[in-house]
Amino acid sequence: MTTQLQAMPTDWHKALAVVAHPDDLEYGCSAAVAAWTDAGKEVAYLLATRGEAGIDTLSPQECAPLREREQRASAAVVGVTSVEFLDHRDGVIEYGPPLRRDIAAAIREHRPELVITLNHRDTWGEVAWNTPDHVAVGRATLDAAADAGNRWIFPELRERGLEPWNGVKWVAVAGSSTPTHAVDATTGLERAVESLVAHRTYIEALTDEDPRTYARAFLTDVAGTVGERFGGRPAVAFEVFTR
Repeated sequence: MTTQLQAMPTDWHKALAVVAHPDDLEYGCSAAVAAWTDAGKEVAYLLATRGEAGIDTLSPQECAPLREREQRASAAVVGVTSVEFLDHRDGVIEYGPPLRRDIAAAIREHRPELVITLNHRDTWGEVAWNTPDHVAVGRATLDAAADAGNRWIFPELRERGLEPWNGVKWVAVAGSSTPTHAVDATTGLERAVESLVAHRTYIEALTDEDPRTYARAFLTDVAGTVGERFGGRPAVAFEVFTR
């Protein structure tokens, strides 16, 4: 029998989603975000880059502000108003103390109980190779959830007024090939589609298909597949690590 996914914890108020690029959250997470903001929860986005190396036909100087605008518009569709960028270089993000420190600083500032990130493993389900950026940011986010609570790691953050925050209860990894939990996407799926469509420039560079048709087909298929392990309801899956 296929193991059924558990419902995500709901006894939290603030979440911080940390990913590498604009559109990372929209490829599967945003239906859950819409459901959470509908329920009165606060969700903030932190992106390591502005996605400036993501469109071959646009120079990084042209691409960065465009993708930032699309990300902010995309986030607004699902009720997220706090969108921050760290300005690490797209395509060559390095895992290490500087990245961990930047993410830990954001966790101390936002004080979330739930932290969300993207697949940090080498592959997507042992089928497709993951990108170095996703691996670096996902791994650093898992580590930074602990760093944020340790006053002796990155003491310079206290000099900036960012006191330790040891209140992260869970780190939820989207896009994992070994998910443990899920969120019902029924009410958020249409907004998730519109949220992905907001990245129109990126999608138009990716495919000749109509962006809305492309987004709906992709997200509906993923949600339906997850739903087979969640009572038949369309859903968003996460691998949840408890702290």
